[in-house]
Amino acid sequence: MDCARVIVFLSLLILVSADYRNHKYAYDEEVILWVNKVGPSRNPQETYLYYSLPWCVAPDKESVVKTETSREGLGEALMGYELRKSGIDMKFQQDLDTTTICTKTLSAADATQFQYAIKNGYWFQMYLDDLPIFGAVGDSVDDKNYVYSHKKFIVTFNDDRVIQVNLTNENLALVEAGEKIEFTYSVNWYPTDVEFDDRFDYYLDDNFFEHQIHWFSIFNSFMMVVFLTGLVSMILMRTLKKDFARYAKDEDDLEDDRDVGDESGWKQIHGDVFRAPPRLLLFSALVGTGHQLSLLVFSVIIFSIIGTYYRTRGSMLTAFIFLYAITSFIGGYGSGGFYARNGGKNWIKSMLVTGGLFPGACFIMALLLNFIAIAYGTLGVFPTGTIFAVLAIWLFISYPMTFVGTVFGKNWNGQPDNPCRINPVPRRIPDNKWYLQPIVNVVLGGILPFGSIFIEMYFVFTSVWHYKYYYVYGFMLLVYVILIIVTICVTVVSTYFLLNSEDYRWQWTSFLSAASTALYVYLYALYYYFVKTKMSGFYQTSFYFGYMIMFSIGLGILCGAIGFIGTSVFVRKIYKNVKIE
Repeated sequence: MDCARVIVFLSLLILVSADYRNHKYAYDEEVILWVNKVGPSRNPQETYLYYSLPWCVAPDKESVVKTETSREGLGEALMGYELRKSGIDMKFQQDLDTTTICTKTLSAADATQFQYAIKNGYWFQMYLDDLPIFGAVGDSVDDKNYVYSHKKFIVTFNDDRVIQVNLTNENLALVEAGEKIEFTYSVNWYPTDVEFDDRFDYYLDDNFFEHQIHWFSIFNSFMMVVFLTGLVSMILMRTLKKDFARYAKDEDDLEDDRDVGDESGWKQIHGDVFRAPPRLLLFSALVGTGHQLSLLVFSVIIFSIIGTYYRTRGSMLTAFIFLYAITSFIGGYGSGGFYARNGGKNWIKSMLVTGGLFPGACFIMALLLNFIAIAYGTLGVFPTGTIFAVLAIWLFISYPMTFVGTVFGKNWNGQPDNPCRINPVPRRIPDNKWYLQPIVNVVLGGILPFGSIFIEMYFVFTSVWHYKYYYVYGFMLLVYVILIIVTICVTVVSTYFLLNSEDYRWQWTSFLSAASTALYVYLYALYYYFVKTKMSGFYQTSFYFGYMIMFSIGLGILCGAIGFIGTSVFVRKIYKNVKIE
């Protein structure tokens, strides 16, 4: 309970610190327009500094544009935000007619850069009072390229707060070497009745995320849970009830009962079913990390519902990193307890593997992607200071929490309490038909869990790769609960059939069977990339599949642990209630 209180307290601190500015302005006070990035619209991750294109800058503002930047948070830096002052003057509630920023004569290099950007559909992003602004660089007409030379800002306000910003690009100017282009802007302010707390609703696509298909998918998944849970309960309870009844009879009754003369099935492997799984150290680390990730995902979803993370740049990623570090206690506790219960002796090594397995894999993948970003000169490059900050959180918060959790786990939850005695010599596993092999359970085990989250994956992918703000975290919470229930039901059924075929290798089988959900998600990511997007180029392709690998690894560990935990409860229950001589 004390650990839970600490997690909630620190998480609330993250929520509070995510929005520290009051966003209030006095009449005629400066409102800073920040510029962020440019890049091809079809490749979300391929972004560059706004001023990597030869935009016009007022001569007296050049030093400001080059030196004054917005302070970046951890999440902002990792997501490639690079906000710089635009040099465009704006005053709160002060209209401004067409004003010249500067006049620029395009050199051959300047023209080439603009032409390339226009041909590849480049867009740019700005921020005004933390409200994102998007616009196109230019347009192509009759095989000629034109850049928009005028930016018309329409800003609405309520009392002393900015509510909404609209940008209209106007005045197409021909892009050719030697062309003289005058870049201008104008600003108009209008009052509105929209409340400040509702101002971000303008960016939310209700028609997309709250479409009837989305509601239908939730209902369909819920009905799958009801049907599957009922089916599992009916089959298993009837079967097990019969088995319990048979084994509860006296020996004299058994001699007269021809039906129970068959001594095959899950009862015969009671001396081996609780044998420690092979590669105990790795398995313990995976189970412990799965414990941690399951709590982490639940916590992030809950705090997203409370704190509306989508309103603040990088806040969800920041919360994810800090919550991961804090919940490392859970990972250490789950891993250390399981490792000790199964006879593990090197608990320090177990702690090190648990603390470094998943973040280490993600760090290596991120490092490889970082080298690619450096080669391309994009904003995807992680700042050196940010890398060291993440490493510091990992080494000085996450690992100590894992250490404490491991110590508590092995001391408080590390005593073997198996309901059956383990035989000194492993029992021979009989040759079974192909559909009773563990590999079949592993391959087929993830189909139904994937089916329960399939539609939600489409909405999540579209949000991440198509510039939409995901905000329906209530839907995500329901889908997450449904995923847990379906995963447990499927792994329990597959494990029962495995044990009934006298195969006691259920630990790894149940874990991998549930974890195979991630394999189907990754296959869907392949389909989504080639069918639903227009992404291209080595850079975007590597980032897309690199991020999908990290996501799938995390999902696989999470689902695997959930399946194993549910199956463990089931296995212990059935062997605890059977009288075995």
